[in-house]
Amino acid sequence: MIYLFHGSDVEKTRAKAFEWVATARAKEPNLAYVRLAHEELTDAALTDAALSGGLFVRRLLILIDDPFQISKNTVMDTRCQSEDDEKSVSNVFEEHLDILAASDNAIIILAPKLAAVKAKILAAKAKMEYKYDKPTTREEMRGFNLNLVNALAIRSHEKLWLEINRALRAGDAPEMLHGLLHWKARDLIEKSNRAWKPAEARQLSLALISLLQSSRRGGLDLALSLEKFTLSI
Repeated sequence: MIYLFHGSDVEKTRAKAFEWVATARAKEPNLAYVRLAHEELTDAALTDAALSGGLFVRRLLILIDDPFQISKNTVMDTRCQSEDDEKSVSNVFEEHLDILAASDNAIIILAPKLAAVKAKILAAKAKMEYKYDKPTTREEMRGFNLNLVNALAIRSHEKLWLEINRALRAGDAPEMLHGLLHWKARDLIEKSNRAWKPAEARQLSLALISLLQSSRRGGLDLALSLEKFTLSI
């Protein structure tokens, strides 16, 4: 059975998850506890988490810590490999959701800043969902992402990739991010800078239009297409 902890308030989400673990262990001292970090989420580890038990330990208490984590230390030379590794871990985890949900073991999934799409999938399989969001102030309301458009304006592969991933993890729709990037491309056509000449900005605008059309025609994942797009700027 799955107990999901997520929300935009990272510190509170993590604290509440570990408080829940401590309370469960106090109530049931013989409950064996295991924490699986993001790097440990393999097919074998997740299968064991769902199916393990024994003569002396009827149930396990397993905390899966941030299965959708994205490394912030990725550098350009290893970015593609890192992206592949992160997606591989996430895919393996999602493939095991059904057996984790059906398990007699208590599976705590700790996933701060979980994207809305992922949260909906996990919440549907969870026995209990605990969500801890920061109060939204006017300054914190999402919509116009200045860091994202600035990263495109200065033509920074690294910053744009990071901002796209941060926005996706915060729950922003890929279509909204694409719209912001295309708006900035058109803005650069009119207000060229040292990083983008007018002709390059026009090509950028056309490339973004083509990206969206290809995604719609081919049923491609727009979020993934946006990440790959950062390699072309």
